[in-house]
Amino acid sequence: MKIFKFGGASVKDAEAVKNVAKIVGQFQQGKLMIVVSAMGKTTNALEGIVNSYIASKEDLPSRVSDLKRYHNNIIKELFNEVPTTLTEDLEKIFGYLEKRISIVANQSFDLIYDQIVPVGELLSTKIISAYLNFADVKNTWLDARKIILTDGSFRKANVDWELTQFTIDGLEWENEIFVTQGFIGGTKGNFMTTLGREGSDYTGAILANCLNAKSLTIWKDVEGVLNADPKFFNNTEKLDQISFKEAIELAYYGASVIHPKTIKPLQNKNIPLYVKSFVNPAEEGTKISEDFSKDGLIPCFIFKTNQCLVSFSTKDFSFVAEEQISELFQALHKFGFEVTAMQNSAINFSVNTTFIEEKLKLLIEELKEKYSVKYNSNLDLMTIRHYNEDIIKELTKGRKVLLQQRSRNTVKLIMS
Repeated sequence: MKIFKFGGASVKDAEAVKNVAKIVGQFQQGKLMIVVSAMGKTTNALEGIVNSYIASKEDLPSRVSDLKRYHNNIIKELFNEVPTTLTEDLEKIFGYLEKRISIVANQSFDLIYDQIVPVGELLSTKIISAYLNFADVKNTWLDARKIILTDGSFRKANVDWELTQFTIDGLEWENEIFVTQGFIGGTKGNFMTTLGREGSDYTGAILANCLNAKSLTIWKDVEGVLNADPKFFNNTEKLDQISFKEAIELAYYGASVIHPKTIKPLQNKNIPLYVKSFVNPAEEGTKISEDFSKDGLIPCFIFKTNQCLVSFSTKDFSFVAEEQISELFQALHKFGFEVTAMQNSAINFSVNTTFIEEKLKLLIEELKEKYSVKYNSNLDLMTIRHYNEDIIKELTKGRKVLLQQRSRNTVKLIMS
């Protein structure tokens, strides 16, 4: 039993879908669960539909039409004659979407989001399952909403592991291959839920854990896990092998290749994760496992823009101690700030976070009676794993470092 996960870029058009069929045909041995994301930028398009729906914008019908046209164009290139069952399935999905956005938007944003955005995964998996069968790769379409059971925390649903394991144990393998959706789940009350943006990797890990899979392979448009984002760095290097611990550290600091929640379900059952290129599938890629023998051989760089350093100081000159820090963190949590670095002195406490002006105004208003709040925006956060002094000097050349944090293996630099 293996799990293959294909992201949006790997199924963005007809040629990409055909490539998926080739990869499955080449590498399938025994039972296989295929997890698929929405095609291309479909999730972004559906988020635009959500926003237009809530705001009652006139462009809503055209957005839906664009989404239909995109998927229909892919289908026309895949099939000489579109299977009747596929046509009917897609009509049902679009019919659901059109009915959903025809009612008054009087529910919470997160609930509405989760009843609309998963349409992307339903569309992609119906198309890919149909094409694989057309290409003689026999498979069964599987509804993730019926097997990944969650609570009602919309947009960040928590998996009910006991129920999910029970439903997965009851699967009947009519064919050796299942095709299912990443990113989405369902509640006992039949609401759709999502596992967090880019959560399809996590779906793959959940299924691998519950099925006691031999491995999970994530097929990407890069050759494996790189030591830096090629958008920001030249001469990146592939990490041939890293440990679960190293992978979760990189994901925590913001490396974009792996969803942060993916590692735990795999590590708990010692299931290796492979990150491979769908462009060059025969290449080795990166292996992530318990083996830590090659950790730290290559420095890794995680770069974040649009950062903000916020400093709080007590108005009555009292120390910033445990009580004050707890109060500040409660406020940060209330307004949804993710703290990526922090530092305190006697009467000051500073945190780094992504700059969101509207939320920052609410935070300042919340704390204005007891604290003076100052902030610097338009900053960059550089996290370096396995650093040395030469690397730090090179990356800070010509930059002003507002805050620096070091541990044995990691340094964080907040720079203007």
